[in-house]
Amino acid sequence: MISPQRRALILDALRRGTVPREGLGTIAVGMERFESAVDADLAAAAGGRGAFKAIRGEYGSGKTFTARWLEERARGAGFATAEVQVSETETPLHRWETVYRRLVERLATSDTPDGALRSSVDAWFYTLEEEVLADGRVPAEDAEALTAATDGVMERRLATIARTAPAFSSVLRAYRRALLAEDAALAEGLIAWLGGQPNVAASVKRAAGIKGDLDAFGAMHFLGGLLTILRDSGRAGLVLVLDEAETLQRMRADTREKGLNALRQLLDELDAGRYPGLYLVVTGTSAFFDGPQGVQRLPPLAQRLHTDFATDARFDNPRAVQVRLPGFDLEALATVGRKVRDLYADDTENADRILRVVDDLFVQDLAKGIAGRLGGKAGVAPRLYLRKLVTEVLDRVDQFADFDPRQHYAPTVDEREMTTSERAAAAASSVDDVELEL
Repeated sequence: MISPQRRALILDALRRGTVPREGLGTIAVGMERFESAVDADLAAAAGGRGAFKAIRGEYGSGKTFTARWLEERARGAGFATAEVQVSETETPLHRWETVYRRLVERLATSDTPDGALRSSVDAWFYTLEEEVLADGRVPAEDAEALTAATDGVMERRLATIARTAPAFSSVLRAYRRALLAEDAALAEGLIAWLGGQPNVAASVKRAAGIKGDLDAFGAMHFLGGLLTILRDSGRAGLVLVLDEAETLQRMRADTREKGLNALRQLLDELDAGRYPGLYLVVTGTSAFFDGPQGVQRLPPLAQRLHTDFATDARFDNPRAVQVRLPGFDLEALATVGRKVRDLYADDTENADRILRVVDDLFVQDLAKGIAGRLGGKAGVAPRLYLRKLVTEVLDRVDQFADFDPRQHYAPTVDEREMTTSERAAAAASSVDDVELEL
């Protein structure tokens, strides 16, 4: 059973027209085709290998939903996860120091929804202490001996990190000293610098013997250090999602070329075994993977990602480096609507009334009606459909005892509530030109 808190988070996200971050398994439709392949990739990453998956689909086909479903599944398997939206101004791919900073800001674990770097580092130190105590040669009540022995284990572990990211290990040493000295301000500053934050005080940097801010080259190595911390502290690895990679197509030519090359370099590093435990997921449209302004501009990257989609979609290989999302049809749209309706009913005293008034036929008719407003394209309808189902139907049925959606509700779609892709999908010149069968 899903908890009331998680249920509320899902419904609140749908009211806002956004993809929920938790509980996606309860409303997912069609994900079972990917489960075994995703689990195999996660097992490979947990075993110390790198893994990669490209997810392609048109606007509205559920790329972000699928990525977050995968992240939630990964957290359940003991992974940390992070989702970074590719953006020309905020997170261009070639500015890896910015990508790394966003990664750390959104680092999530099963018990920390965001910003899990500090808790992961603290868990690492705790693991080192437990390792010393398990050895049996240092009594737990001898604080000085325990600290010294833990420092020794830490140095041995940091030797691996220091070979590629000496600054990473220097900051960890300084952070531990700050913890032992109970210097909270210094500890906070050091964690901020470790997470790639700019404008950290010079006094903090002097304490760790470092200078300047983290650059792109250093950030690539810091990712390796972060993976070591996560795995040593009990995490299976890290799932990193680079979402909306298709935005690269709209960037300036030089920025686009640098971004594509950065993605190629990251895949090369992954294949070379430099990021053990990393599962990299990239989402994008078909135009990004196949069009002239995307992956095809860099032949080495295009060769790496090429996947045959000429065969019937029923026989797509979910183990391939690239998978495609078929998008929603009316049946799938109605199915997810029923799942959301049932989820809503599970947490209200009016469950019987909701299930009776918002029956399966109404849910299906509403799906047809909203898809009709979008030119009959059910593939781009899920966001608007679920938002209206929750806010304009289920909430009203729950709050007003005499509200009957078949008598008192006529769904409307205003251009102001549409995304760009939804407007493009609307075949009629006006939403009033499409007749709803409700």
